[in-house]
Amino acid sequence: MGADKLTKREGIEVRDGARGATIRIRFQFQGRECRETLKLEATPANLRYAERLRGEILNAIGRGTFSYADYFPDSKRAKLTSAPAKKATIGQRLDDFMKEATLSVQRGAMSPSTLNGYRKIVDGLLKPKWGKTLMIEAQPAALRSWIASMDVTAKTARNVLSPLRSIFQDALNEDLIEQNPLDRIALDKILTKTKRKSTYEVDPFSLDEITAILAACDGPARNLFQFAFWSGLRTSELIGLRWKDVDFEAGLIHVRQAVVVRTEKTPKTDAGTRDVLMLSSARAALDAQKQWSALMKHGRVFTVPWTGNPWSGDKQIRVNCWTHILKKAEVRYRNPYQTRHTYASTLLSRGENPLWVAQQMGHVDTEMIVKHYGRWIPEHDAKAGYTPKNEWNEFAAK
Repeated sequence: MGADKLTKREGIEVRDGARGATIRIRFQFQGRECRETLKLEATPANLRYAERLRGEILNAIGRGTFSYADYFPDSKRAKLTSAPAKKATIGQRLDDFMKEATLSVQRGAMSPSTLNGYRKIVDGLLKPKWGKTLMIEAQPAALRSWIASMDVTAKTARNVLSPLRSIFQDALNEDLIEQNPLDRIALDKILTKTKRKSTYEVDPFSLDEITAILAACDGPARNLFQFAFWSGLRTSELIGLRWKDVDFEAGLIHVRQAVVVRTEKTPKTDAGTRDVLMLSSARAALDAQKQWSALMKHGRVFTVPWTGNPWSGDKQIRVNCWTHILKKAEVRYRNPYQTRHTYASTLLSRGENPLWVAQQMGHVDTEMIVKHYGRWIPEHDAKAGYTPKNEWNEFAAK
């Protein structure tokens, strides 16, 4: 038969048995050498086929798509290699998802706030409900019923489903499941008919309320909130503001970074990186803040009144400072982000150019301004080279 010549192919063996010579291929998989016999006679044509088959297997292993049972369904090793994967639960795959997300943050490919959002979803919603369910047992009908029962906005529902969709897609690519169960759900139809709209409203403070709030605090707290009311910065941008980005001579505030989950990051959009005109009341707050933090090594403008350290996040401001001040001022509670809404609505109500206000707030155009603050916009002059109509010095001397 010339067996010696036929067995020079790498990873291909010819075995002599009672029923004649057969072909066996060898390859490495999951750190072990695997040997599988093909039910083929050791002919030149079959040996060439075995060589091509081995190459195909090696390519699949390299791509991470190799399924032992697909190639050798009767092999004992197929049962050993596929059983753990088939028994994987949704909870286990979600744990893997979070490990990958954590690595993405370390590589700078994902923001810490996104990771924190995923963690709340996975630990608070997905694992308690689906953690013990096998991946192969996740049924569209059960998922559809669960989605329809969630009392959240459509945006939140999609955010909740994002980790699930990801792990199902990975399992599909690995041949652990035959179809992503979420692909069989008309999500838009469910969300449109069953999900409530967001109840969040723009609820700005009046000038009397601003006066009461600022009167109820002093020092770094007053400076922070006065500046917030008259600069329109996001809470994360207020926390991240550094003295080097305050240009008193030009009268500009250079917004270059924000602090989210104790991590400094750049704004999400090019428009978010902006120069904000320093209104009189905002300048007065910065002048008053100099004595508290201008010489601090950390370089941050706004500091915790009782420690002198930079604020760690919006929760620290809201829980440890803002809530108590509003209670003392006897002002109806709204979250600190409403200071930004107050800035926009106040400027617009006094006739400032909507496009200029949009640029001050870090928006590309007036779409968001009209959507959220349309009822405060009177007739306006949209000429280029805009100069504010008002002095905005209500608190400049206080």
